[in-house]
Amino acid sequence: MRRLILFDIDGTLLDAGGAGRRAIATAMVKVYGQTGRLDGYRMGGRTDPQIVRELLGGVGVGEAEIEAGLEALWPMYVEGLRHDITGRVKALPGVPALLDRIHAYHPETVLGLLTGNVVEGARLKVEAAGLPFGRFRVGAYGSDHWQRPELPAIAIQRARELTGIGYQGKEVVIVGDTPFDISCGAHLGVRTVAVATGGHTMEELAACGPDHLFADLSDTEAVWRAISD
Repeated sequence: MRRLILFDIDGTLLDAGGAGRRAIATAMVKVYGQTGRLDGYRMGGRTDPQIVRELLGGVGVGEAEIEAGLEALWPMYVEGLRHDITGRVKALPGVPALLDRIHAYHPETVLGLLTGNVVEGARLKVEAAGLPFGRFRVGAYGSDHWQRPELPAIAIQRARELTGIGYQGKEVVIVGDTPFDISCGAHLGVRTVAVATGGHTMEELAACGPDHLFADLSDTEAVWRAISD
């Protein structure tokens, strides 16, 4: 058996206590002077650059102005996140045991991340949750592409470069808590495992047609069977 198992971060692996939302809002005010219509905006499943584009574009800020500010925005965001995150982040139920189970399995089973976070934000959150970032041997991040459906192919290519294996179809497993996680790899025929530990209910996730659906990841063997069978 070979698998490339790609985890979302926020709402799937961990709860960051809103630190990411606060950090990106603060950085946007410093760079652009505003956040756009942040109240009621759902960040889950979106990439960090997509969040900035949608919030600012929604109040008429031009694309060129948005792009011009991004280089300054991300260091401010990461620094703000670093200061806000301490003591706020917790791994979600079952996550450490599941990662141990996957890590111990087989060299052709690669553990990775597929997340809208920019890479340094991802690292900060994962490590703050007490999870070993180095276990995630590949990753695709919001800093790689602002459109989430582009990220699975990036992760697959990085896994190929790492292992020499061309993972495809149901050998690629995406684990996430939002409809965006379920849909982003549909064009590649990947396996999807949805978990209702983020902002969406079991019913909302079931309507998106994942291959498997769990309330949380606490039943290690059941989740492992969903990934491996």
